[in-house]
Amino acid sequence: MPEKYIYFDHAATTSVKPEVLEAMMPFFSEKFGNASSVYGYGRESKKYIEDSRDKVASALGSQSKEIFFTGSGTEADNWAIKGVAYGNRTKGNHIITTSIEHHAVLHSCNYLEKEGFEVTYLPVDKNGLIDPEQVREAIRPETILVSIMFANNEIGTIQPIKEIGSITKEKGILFHTDAVQAVGNIKINVEDLNVDLLSLSAHKFYGPKGIGALYIRRGTKIVPFMHGGAQERGRRASTENVPGIVGLGKAIEIANSNIDEYNRKLIGLRDRTINEVLNKIPYVRLNGHSEKRLPGNVNFSFEFIEGESLLLMLDMKGIAASSGSACTSGSLDPSHVLLAIGLPHEIAHGSLRITFGDENTQEDVDYFMSILPEIINKLRDMSPLYEAVKKQ
Repeated sequence: MPEKYIYFDHAATTSVKPEVLEAMMPFFSEKFGNASSVYGYGRESKKYIEDSRDKVASALGSQSKEIFFTGSGTEADNWAIKGVAYGNRTKGNHIITTSIEHHAVLHSCNYLEKEGFEVTYLPVDKNGLIDPEQVREAIRPETILVSIMFANNEIGTIQPIKEIGSITKEKGILFHTDAVQAVGNIKINVEDLNVDLLSLSAHKFYGPKGIGALYIRRGTKIVPFMHGGAQERGRRASTENVPGIVGLGKAIEIANSNIDEYNRKLIGLRDRTINEVLNKIPYVRLNGHSEKRLPGNVNFSFEFIEGESLLLMLDMKGIAASSGSACTSGSLDPSHVLLAIGLPHEIAHGSLRITFGDENTQEDVDYFMSILPEIINKLRDMSPLYEAVKKQ
């Protein structure tokens, strides 16, 4: 590993904050009781679980009894979509989503199509935005669920969730949002947004991996995704991950307490990086909306290069970044999100995602900009297509 190493991939995962780890540690040793047990050890664990549930509810503007802990954001997405689909099958079999969702949503919908459900995948514009009227027009008498992500994990575009929620509420249709990238980065109030179900994951906002949550509005008809015990009020079986739940609660409490200051810092890093790259490097495109985007997200497509080569050369210089979702990093196919916003395959292959976090500084951006143009030039010098462009 290079002597200097900068982490620019916070959309993939974050470190666990020291305060979060400190809060978790006792539950690996002296406070190890099973929260389903009636004796003292169990009651103590149960108390801390409920305390964390209160913290999540406070961050989302919900009631505590509407928060259910899961093993991940992916599980929360699966439960929301499949649980609502099977729970409301007598009412209809139609689901509306978008073409740029995380695969936890897309693959769940693909699975349900094989089970006899019908799914409408709404297209997005060149910035990755959905027009709320598209949702209205796609609704049918048999529509039971709309699932649209809060903010895109690759290009950072933030969707008009409140406007979409108003439409689904008016039509009496359940509305789920995958807010895995949004929680900890955007102020969220589920009542104001008219959201019925919301997924989140602790490791995106400096909490531990392996723990997530699903907000389920009171009265929502949904069947359990996990069967076995009576944990989570009979809705999600499995012995509770007490250390993880405590860590999630602490992490969301910290994130919510300084979200404005955190956002100002990230927006400063983001906007400076966007401006410098666009001004200093030719044949580059910013992906995602220029303003309606996550505070710390930057996504570019560079013509005449391969994204994988770019990532490897950045890594050699001590910078960890990505070309898209960490969940598809082993795939050679171009990003489905970039294709959905209209990029041709060859340009989509040359993408770079930078996602800033708490520890990043202006000096990190200085270093990044000191090496990026040189790397881009070196890679383009290997491209016969770029040689042809230079001769024009």
